[in-house]
Amino acid sequence: MEVAGGDGTLLDALRDGLGRRCVKDGCSPQGQCGCCTVLVDGTPRVSCVTPVRRVAGREVTTIEGLDQEVRSTWSAAFAAVGASQCGFCSPGIILRLVGSMGSGRGGPELGPSIRRALAAHLCRCTGWQTIEEAAEIATGASRPGQAGDQADGRDQAAAARRARLEGGADQMVGPDIALGRGGFADDSAPRGALVAVPDGTGSYAVAPTLAAARSLAGKVQGRRSTEPLLHPVPVPDGSWDITLQTTWVDPGYLEPDASWCGPGGIPRSSLGNGGAFGGKAASPVAGHARELADRYGQPVRVLWSREDVVRMGPKRPPVGGGIRSDGAGVLVFGSPSPWSDEEMDAIRDAVRAVAPGLEVRQVPISGPPVSAAIRAAVWAEAAVLAVVARWSATVPSAAPPGARLSAAPGVPITVISPGGGRATVTVGRDGRVVVEVSAGPVLDVAVLRSYAIGAVHQALGWVLSEGIAVDAGGEVRDLTVRSLGVLPARETPPIEVRLDRDAAGPPVNASDAVFAATAAACWLATGLVPTWPGAGRIPARAQGLKTQAPAAGSVR
Repeated sequence: MEVAGGDGTLLDALRDGLGRRCVKDGCSPQGQCGCCTVLVDGTPRVSCVTPVRRVAGREVTTIEGLDQEVRSTWSAAFAAVGASQCGFCSPGIILRLVGSMGSGRGGPELGPSIRRALAAHLCRCTGWQTIEEAAEIATGASRPGQAGDQADGRDQAAAARRARLEGGADQMVGPDIALGRGGFADDSAPRGALVAVPDGTGSYAVAPTLAAARSLAGKVQGRRSTEPLLHPVPVPDGSWDITLQTTWVDPGYLEPDASWCGPGGIPRSSLGNGGAFGGKAASPVAGHARELADRYGQPVRVLWSREDVVRMGPKRPPVGGGIRSDGAGVLVFGSPSPWSDEEMDAIRDAVRAVAPGLEVRQVPISGPPVSAAIRAAVWAEAAVLAVVARWSATVPSAAPPGARLSAAPGVPITVISPGGGRATVTVGRDGRVVVEVSAGPVLDVAVLRSYAIGAVHQALGWVLSEGIAVDAGGEVRDLTVRSLGVLPARETPPIEVRLDRDAAGPPVNASDAVFAATAAACWLATGLVPTWPGAGRIPARAQGLKTQAPAAGSVR
């Protein structure tokens, strides 16, 4: 196949030149998320930083170009254990694993080989473990266990229902999701549509192609700063046994905000396949697509870059809180603009359900937007303070007020979410995380287990590594996807999930309770460092990993 011009990237040529929308753009041109990975002469390569001229005359393989049996084997394995949720990162991950592992099958080096390959990728949803399990199944090293025991005769409607409960938005399940066919907004945009990108002035640069629109907007690739993380909300005055301060945390979804619309039409939702952890609940891109399509009289694709998402997308609100061992305390969260009375009432009700002794306040701060829709915003912080305060009340040798308590791994922590989901999480001395989940009827083992593992992964990162630098004037300084601090596979400990299959009542969301309980258990296990992300680390597998550099025709 041929594409016009030779100055763009391989990703541009594949998505816009040839219409291969199975190749995903999660951070272009940062080259850091791995979503756009393809095989060039059989070797994995990140296409967003590969000039198309360098692959002239070479064979480029996308997920759709894999041998049908190989593709089916891998996608079925991913579906069996819930190794894809939104599925945006999955095509690139599968290609990396196929290209890195070849036809090799099980053996003692398989696990390290998988984690070496995954070092080039990010996944926000699944927590890595299910991806490793899928790779072991696809290579014949293992067979589906608990997570895959519904693979034969699986009730797809029940699985989708569980996914919607956990993700907060409609979500498809099944093998096609691992192949990138989750219905992402930009994948369905018509060929020839105009492309609009933010120009930094509150408006959009519009051009016939993405590359041209970015050039017109003067887009500059984002960088990671060396600035320290700030904790903008001080601990409220009082004599507290436990205190906590957090920073701005990006929800870290990998599909950047996108939509498209024709004149007078209905814009495509930016949610794609899943809820983006609440980060896209109020995304403006669909409305912008409609406005621009009407203005230009033809279809328009609105695409945010990774830098746009980090600058303009909502964050988890920073908090400052203090609590006594009797459960009385104050939790303050910061926002650049006041939340509505309805939002504040909802937050107070949620906090009252998990920490009735905490008073909730809001203060103005300078910084990026924050949202009440982000996963368990504010009430999870309240639950963490409340359960740790209850634990401290049972420890005779607890430190005096304001002092840091010693690390206490192996303590089971239970959280019941405002919606009724129940999770008990233990972070052991060896770093292993054990999760017990009760959420009404399971509906689908693979989906519920996958969401629980993903919630553990996100909570560990929240406590230990996630945060973005914001300067004193409120401007975001960390603009790369790697600077979000998402835990890589090599630093994610083993996670065991035990599901209550006899729970009565209606099915309810469970992963938010897992998220809050894991954060509390991790914080306790690492010594209650009073600012997150903390300096503590839980024991994890020592891999000695290094990222595989991309190697520098026909398209399959």
